[in-house]
Amino acid sequence: MNAYRLSVAGLCMAVFATPALAQEAGGAGSEASVYDGDWLSIGVGVSYGPSYDGSDDYVLSPLPVVQGSLGGVGISPRAGGVTLDLLRDPAKGIGFDIGPSIRLRSNRAQQIEDKVVRSLGKLDRAVEVGPHLGIKVSQLFSAYDTLSVGADVNWDVAGAHKGMVVTPSVTYFTPLSRGAAVALSFNAEYGDRKFADYYYSVTPAQSAASGLAPFSAGKGFTKAGVTLIGGIDLDGDLLNGGFAIILGAGYSRMLGDAKDSPFTAERGSPNQWLGAVGVGYTF
Repeated sequence: MNAYRLSVAGLCMAVFATPALAQEAGGAGSEASVYDGDWLSIGVGVSYGPSYDGSDDYVLSPLPVVQGSLGGVGISPRAGGVTLDLLRDPAKGIGFDIGPSIRLRSNRAQQIEDKVVRSLGKLDRAVEVGPHLGIKVSQLFSAYDTLSVGADVNWDVAGAHKGMVVTPSVTYFTPLSRGAAVALSFNAEYGDRKFADYYYSVTPAQSAASGLAPFSAGKGFTKAGVTLIGGIDLDGDLLNGGFAIILGAGYSRMLGDAKDSPFTAERGSPNQWLGAVGVGYTF
C-alpha cells in the first residue's frame, strides 16, 4: 500500500473505519452507547489509487482495518499500520493523544504498473516505528464535533529507506445526523534525505538502464492533500454499533523533489487521486 492509499488515509491519516466516525458521536454525549468501555471494530474495503507515490497509473487495493478501545488504550488505523493512544480523552474540551505508531510502507514494492519504473526492480518494504503526538478539541461548534491536530514521527527499522518520515494532519469530524457523519482531513508528509533518496532519486546506473534522467532527491515535504470520509450506519444509529458503510475520496499533490523526480515528472503525475469504499462492524 503506498503512503497515500486509504486506511482512510491515509485519512485521518487513516480514518477509514466506521468506528473512527462513530466513536466521537458516542463519546461526546450522555446517552449510553456501544462505545462506553471496551469496544472493537473490524472493517474491510477497497481503494482505487496510484500504483506508487507519484504514479499516473491506478490500481485496486484491499483495505483491512481494526480499531477500538481496550483497557483505556485507543487503537486507531493508519495506512498499513496502527497507532495506540495511551491517554483517555475528556468528553468536552482539550485532550491529548500520545502513543506508539507503526506502519508498513510498500511504496514501489508491489503493483508497479509503469514498465519503465518496473524495469528498475521493486523496493524493499519499510517498517516505520515512532511516536504519535496530538491534541483534540471536543465540542468545538456543536455537542458532537471534534478538531484533531497531530503527527506521526517514524523511523524505518527494517533497513529499507533507513530514514525518518513525519506525517502531520488536521482533521475535523462532525455528525450530520444520528446515522451519518463526515470527517475532513488535511495531511502532509515530510521525509529526511535518506527517505527522499530511496524513493525519488535516480542513480546514474538506473538512468542508463531505464532512460530516466539522473536525479538526486533531498529532504523536504513530499506531498500534501485533503481527504473527505463519510460514514452511514445501516440501521440509522451510530451509537449502537453494528454495520456501517464508509465512502471516501481524496486528492494529494506531490511537492518538492518528490514532484520533480523522474518517477513523477517523466513517468507519472504530481496530481494524486483516491477513492475508497468499505464496510465495518462495531461491537
